[in-house]
Amino acid sequence: QVQLVESGGELVQAGGSLRLSCAASGRTGLIYTMGWFRQAPGKEREFVALISWNYGTKEYADSVQGRFTISRDNAKNTVYLQMNSLKPEDTAVYYCAATRSRLPRRLNEYNYWGQGTQVTVSD
Repeated sequence: QVQLVESGGELVQAGGSLRLSCAASGRTGLIYTMGWFRQAPGKEREFVALISWNYGTKEYADSVQGRFTISRDNAKNTVYLQMNSLKPEDTAVYYCAATRSRLPRRLNEYNYWGQGTQVTVSD
């Protein structure tokens, strides 16, 4: 009942910036938390950031703290991930996810997922 579509992933040089978008549609009233996860080749999907849909509470993984900023535009049903000072280690497929739960970090607590968008950071 909730559809998520990510966009904005592309090739960028180390030190550069990129902004990802996640557009939500359907029964968005079901969403309490929206989160970003990423998965690099050969690695497990990991938590990146989350935000509460209504109140804007934010949390970040230690690996991106101070470099990434999550935000949302409720009028557009869209959540963003502003990524600055990108590193090659940030290379991954980035997934947007949504859940009715309050601020979880475990991926198995998210009910809805986007298709992912590829972010590649080159040296």
